[in-house]
Amino acid sequence: MRLPGKILTALFLSCLMVFGVIGQASANSKYAGIVMDAKTGKVLYESNADSLRYPASLTKMMTAYMLFEAMESGRISKNSRIPVSRNAAAEPPTNIALKPGDSLTVDQAIRALVTRSANDVATAVAEFLGGSESKFASMMTAKARKLGMSRTTFKNAHGLPNSKQKTTARDMAKLSIALREHYPQYYSYFQTSSFTYKKRRYGNHNRLLGRVKGVDGIKTGYTRASGFNLASSVQANGRSIVAVVMGGRTSRSRDAHMADLIKRYLNNGSTGRDRMLIAKAPGGARTALAAMIPGSEVPLPTDRPEAQTLTAYAPEQPVKAAAVMNTAVPRPRVAVAAVDPMPTASTNAAATETASMGGWVIQVASLPTEDEALMVLAQTEQKAGSVLARAVPITETFEKGGVVYHRARFVGFNSKSDAWGACASLKKKSISCYAVQQ
Repeated sequence: MRLPGKILTALFLSCLMVFGVIGQASANSKYAGIVMDAKTGKVLYESNADSLRYPASLTKMMTAYMLFEAMESGRISKNSRIPVSRNAAAEPPTNIALKPGDSLTVDQAIRALVTRSANDVATAVAEFLGGSESKFASMMTAKARKLGMSRTTFKNAHGLPNSKQKTTARDMAKLSIALREHYPQYYSYFQTSSFTYKKRRYGNHNRLLGRVKGVDGIKTGYTRASGFNLASSVQANGRSIVAVVMGGRTSRSRDAHMADLIKRYLNNGSTGRDRMLIAKAPGGARTALAAMIPGSEVPLPTDRPEAQTLTAYAPEQPVKAAAVMNTAVPRPRVAVAAVDPMPTASTNAAATETASMGGWVIQVASLPTEDEALMVLAQTEQKAGSVLARAVPITETFEKGGVVYHRARFVGFNSKSDAWGACASLKKKSISCYAVQQ
């Protein structure tokens, strides 16, 4: 049977699109991709979605998230000025040629991040919010855990090459959704087409904006190790999806592949009501981070005396960081486990069981704010390596002298010997801790 030419052409183009998607996944070892329904969390397409990849400048999505959180909490405003250090000014392109001693507003910084993807601005933001880039990276990683980005580790704020800075396509999709859900008042920044600084205009690297119907952000990224990355948000015809492509061979092929994914899967999205998919990590409107003060350290608590029994609590001695000594204390919160808000059924069951089980826990800090506790948990996980591989990080509150503090703990130890042994291993790594029975 002979088919009309138009039908043959349509079939041929359809095959090209299908095999184009398959080809991206099979022929390129760096490739990873995912399309997620932003209304329901249903995965519409995935390939290597949980494989570790380098985020490159997708990192700046989290840098922006941290700025949005600080603005919403009232710690900073759009007009707050960010100083530029010699370290920040020295970052390689892409940048906006900042000089040591310069300053720019938070508003300018966000626009420079989402359009120019400026590395010098990202480092200036890190030093402004975290005191140092390494501390800010720990804060970013802790925030990622709270958002359910269980396989993401940040080592810098810009995404320039670092072998330990890893993420997954699924984690980046979760961050894309979180930015939309948690900060709708700021999300429009990602639609900025251009940005002008010191009379020089910078266009947005995201070429799908204004060219593919419904695309309203989010971010591009590239390093030689990562390949060409792109996270996209699409809202059209009552449907809403996010898509992430990582490891593209060229920016053009990456963009074409993303456009194909959007065309192919948008109509599979739900037209139902929007609902919150990513639990918002509490930041506290009055939270103050010790790391926000350059040169300050977030100390771990001193070891509990060895002579004391570990089966009952002795009076706890919380550590007050210098930067929060005179600040208002956030309201008490219930214990929070760092459990993925959108996990698989098996992951959710295992994490819930571990977080709620009795037995023994290891405590590494008691601090005035949850953000500080989260930062210490992230730093401890990174330093501990395999010692805490099966433990779940949580924060818990307790009150002492009318003041609320936050314990940084790891749960999931079945016996006293397991907890004592893990704590002994941590101490060999210069991590202060003690074990206690729940």
